[in-house]
Amino acid sequence: MTHWPDGLEVRSWTPADAQSVASWRHPGRWSVYDQRDGDGMTAAAGYRAVVAADDGRLIGFYCVGGGALVPGVEPDAEVVDLGVGMAPVYAGNGRGNAFLQAVLDDLGRQLRAKPVRALIQTWNVRSLSLARRFGFLEVGTHRCVQDGSEIDYTVVVRPARG
Repeated sequence: MTHWPDGLEVRSWTPADAQSVASWRHPGRWSVYDQRDGDGMTAAAGYRAVVAADDGRLIGFYCVGGGALVPGVEPDAEVVDLGVGMAPVYAGNGRGNAFLQAVLDDLGRQLRAKPVRALIQTWNVRSLSLARRFGFLEVGTHRCVQDGSEIDYTVVVRPARG
């Protein structure tokens, strides 16, 4: 099944979720999103699981706080830092809309209203377009070195929602 007729839900993160995510392999240049292992991917580190409502299969995850930051970006008490990841088998074909909606709905229930900040690799126009559709505004850029490569990010912020 490649869509979610009953929608998506967000639940607590488990060690099994971290193991699953560590096995995901994205094709081509998307492989930059592969997790090498599940170490550090814990509920205590701000991870939550996004699952299909009908059968509970893991579709993706989100994290807030330090797990969402990239090298050289400092936490900011005035914003919620957000990172997301979707299983490669489900990425594309417009499924990101339901995924991001589930994340933002849960985030709104979990945390008080603050602006939400995310960093998206600049070449990833698909994710940048999705972020724009959900009210994120481009506010800057960030360049860092990760795994020996220089990476450019676009910094996006979604204003606080009441």
